[in-house]
Amino acid sequence: MNWNHLVKAGVTAVAATVCFGAQAEANGVSVSIAAEKIKLNKNDDVVLKVTFTNTSATPQLVLKWHTPFAGVEESLFDVTRDGTAVPYLGAHYKRPAPKAGDYFLLKPGASHSTKVELSGLYDMSVTGDYAVRYRTSSFSMFTPNPRAHSAASTRAATEISSAPVSLWIDGRLPRGSAPDLSAAKRPGGGGGGTAGLSFTGCTSSQASTITSAVNAAKNMASGSSSYLGTGNAGARYTKWFGTYDASRYATVRSNFAAIGDAFATKPVVVDCSCNQSYYAYVYPTQPYKIYVCKAFWSAPLTGTDSKGGTMIHEMSHFNAVAGTDDVVYGQSGAASLAISNPSKAITNADSHEYFAENTPSLQ
Repeated sequence: MNWNHLVKAGVTAVAATVCFGAQAEANGVSVSIAAEKIKLNKNDDVVLKVTFTNTSATPQLVLKWHTPFAGVEESLFDVTRDGTAVPYLGAHYKRPAPKAGDYFLLKPGASHSTKVELSGLYDMSVTGDYAVRYRTSSFSMFTPNPRAHSAASTRAATEISSAPVSLWIDGRLPRGSAPDLSAAKRPGGGGGGTAGLSFTGCTSSQASTITSAVNAAKNMASGSSSYLGTGNAGARYTKWFGTYDASRYATVRSNFAAIGDAFATKPVVVDCSCNQSYYAYVYPTQPYKIYVCKAFWSAPLTGTDSKGGTMIHEMSHFNAVAGTDDVVYGQSGAASLAISNPSKAITNADSHEYFAENTPSLQ
């Protein structure tokens, strides 16, 4: 499978394509996926054509992050093999809350398509029956301001999903095998070496800044664990994780214990080579390597969307730590998620960051 060509853009029809209709529409926008081949061997790339269609009579603005049109930069698909979820291998990013320029215009009646090479994003090395569905959700799917809708504090996130496609893959590993997702098998993986902090492509000044950020993250993680260790479920907890539930509370407590342990005892590597506008990103199957981007350098050391908080956010993404996702971005979205769907809030990286930053301070 070709890791370096995750997305292959195109709008032409695909030969030997098997198509499946859209399953769910939001604001009149539907999505459908089609597989180039439904029977593949270990040398085949799994290529899907993804089509967004505006069935409404009005133009629709769709958040680019939840489309594959500028490349796949989040887990946009549900993939299972023989009924078991397949891990996402691509990057998780920390982004600012979306702005107007982060939206893709889809005119009334228009469709837009692109091809996605899926086997570079999900491990499909094991033989079996695969089911793939496009599914993504956001509070800001069609508007840059989550408060723009009435009753924003209680509304659910908007979801776009397709009908599933079924694939048979005769992979390089026999059916029932456990795939090797060790960092050594992935480009640029971390995970080796001794405990401590090291740097890749960073100047001495950048390394000093990162050291301060990691120290701030350690303090935030320690403070969060102390709060949760007392069983406190006050405003600070409910603001970011919703109403108290013993099981959810235990999950959050465990997540922060794992985050603190990772900073204290694992070989953390920070890479300064990213030139994108985001704060940072990681590959969840590659602990404990964090790539910092442009927005990181201008962020405050502590406080909302800070350098220290960014480190908390990214560390939480690793499957070996807390395995969080990016359900929503920004404080408004995270606060809304805590009210509408606490079960999702405890899986959201920004929710963990804002709880740890605790700005403004809550008890």
